[in-house]
Amino acid sequence: MSSILLVTSSPRGSESLSNAIATELAEKFAGETGTLVRRDLVETQLDHVDGAFTTAIRKSADARTAEETASVAISDALVAELMAADTIVIGTGLINFNIYSSLKSWIDHIARAGLTFSYTENGPVGLAKGKKAYLVLAAGGIYSSGPGAPMNHAEPYLKTVLGFLGIELVETVYVEGVAYGPEAAEKAVASAKAKVEELARAA
Repeated sequence: MSSILLVTSSPRGSESLSNAIATELAEKFAGETGTLVRRDLVETQLDHVDGAFTTAIRKSADARTAEETASVAISDALVAELMAADTIVIGTGLINFNIYSSLKSWIDHIARAGLTFSYTENGPVGLAKGKKAYLVLAAGGIYSSGPGAPMNHAEPYLKTVLGFLGIELVETVYVEGVAYGPEAAEKAVASAKAKVEELARAA
């Protein structure tokens, strides 16, 4: 039975195209028999990492203070979600040419030495191998190609982080150009939905 982790980050709720398309893709992957875990980063409201957190992750669990244990509790839960999933679907809008800060905080919580990657004498090694990841990126402009491509820091950043964790099979669904008028937005959504169907059939 497949296990899908859906991570959404847009604060626009039901109006968000990245939320909607990512959810549609994750639900198709899960089907009727798979397990779908939903992590809405607007509802979760992750804290930025602080001193207690950075101290705690460098200690064994039994050596942490009560404050340090509390500071990594949500991080431990997020790591467990990630490691239990076969497939990860991540939805984000492109904001100021990158991802939402809520998604960056999620990455800071799940990129944990000894849990999702390890340092070896030959360099870092990802521990989340064997998983597939799908990115759903929504944007008002066009950033997958053309003049806007150099300003797209979201896709390369997410692929770099996921690859560092051992997740090398990453595909991207774009919902872009939606600010160019109703017709362009309609075409963008239709194209993204067609890609979702294609990916679901291939899964």
